[in-house]
Amino acid sequence: MNSVIPLMICAAALSGTVIANENVPAPAQAHPILLKGATVHPVSGEPIENGQLLFSGGKIQNIGGPDLNINLAPGTKIIDLSGKHLYPGMIAANTVLGLTEVRAVRATRDMVEPGRINPNARSQVAVNPDSELLPVTRSNGVLVAQVVPLASGAGGIAGTSSVMALDGWTWEEMTVRASCGLHISWPRMVVRQRGESEEAKKAAEKSREARDERLRALDDAFAEARAYLKARQAAPETTDTDLRWEAMRPLFAGEVSAYFHADSAAQIRAVLAFAKKHELEKVVIVGAQDAWRMAEQMREQGASAILSPINESPLRRWEPLETPLQNPARLSEAGVKFCIANDGNSFGAAHERNLPYQAARAQLPPEEAIRSITLYAAEILGVADRLGSLEPGKDATLIVTDGDPLDIRTQVERAFIGGREIDLSNKQTRLYEKYKRKYGK
Repeated sequence: MNSVIPLMICAAALSGTVIANENVPAPAQAHPILLKGATVHPVSGEPIENGQLLFSGGKIQNIGGPDLNINLAPGTKIIDLSGKHLYPGMIAANTVLGLTEVRAVRATRDMVEPGRINPNARSQVAVNPDSELLPVTRSNGVLVAQVVPLASGAGGIAGTSSVMALDGWTWEEMTVRASCGLHISWPRMVVRQRGESEEAKKAAEKSREARDERLRALDDAFAEARAYLKARQAAPETTDTDLRWEAMRPLFAGEVSAYFHADSAAQIRAVLAFAKKHELEKVVIVGAQDAWRMAEQMREQGASAILSPINESPLRRWEPLETPLQNPARLSEAGVKFCIANDGNSFGAAHERNLPYQAARAQLPPEEAIRSITLYAAEILGVADRLGSLEPGKDATLIVTDGDPLDIRTQVERAFIGGREIDLSNKQTRLYEKYKRKYGK
């Protein structure tokens, strides 16, 4: 027993070094701030040369060119940004940031709940504000994330995602939108038989049965949830509360979206049929590599897409290598709303800082590429009233750069989340400064 205690203390110490970063969350905005002289990129409109942007109380108050007459309140801080650029903070959709830290350490991974049907699981409450990955991510201009739970297997309901600002003492402080929708992992639809042997036929049949069982489980879950909600409405005093189905109430009311994780055309076709059957108003396809093949059907049904990722190999060996990179432009031409994200799994969490380069690789005009990780993401996540563009009334969540943020050479020099200027240092910059000092360069 005595030999166990030192081991426990050692493990606790090691876990502390793994999950806690040194950055201190920024205090609330104390006085108005006027940013002037930079080229302002509202994203929702044309760039403004030598622009001015005033924000107070965490909200943008005014924006315009050099001739804009702004009455400044006493104590307003004026920051000259001549030669710089202002952009809205980028939004990382479909990520497990804050839910995972070190993939090889099971204790730092909290994005999957046991069991297949977990609509009541909430990613919001599991976010770790002290994650080392948050400062690294925001140092490249990604200031907001949709934190997504993962299903324990195909055909599962993982729970609800949340939109979180990447700065704050607690998950409550970080929350922008507590629930933006329910996440469903759709099973693979095509079952391939490998050979003509009896073993191959049995294996294929077993896979088909497993797929059909998962599809039935999803169908039953949605049917049971709707029946439960009707029963609760008709006789609340005699219907026991079920937290799983209560969590689906906003989905059936059209208040949040259903996020179906699906890639192939067969999966997307089945998802659209499922959504129509269960009368789901807001549908988002996540992953969506074959969305361009189903663009017409998605547009007719009003479905959106989170392309996650696009810097990926095609689904089929015979497709051109640039097929995923053309996906956003094809959806845009078809009138399907989309945004671009990283790959969304625990491998990708440490690389969310590379989000702008996903957009840069897309075969889109530059202005559309930046919208795909700002305004379009905000619209799909239901937070466009607060984020995604620089407009009066929206949150002062923005970045100052020395060039195009989609260019890997560009540096993010300052960042504000809700009017609070945040610390852009992180473990990587501290290591850089440490060894620069060591080698005298």
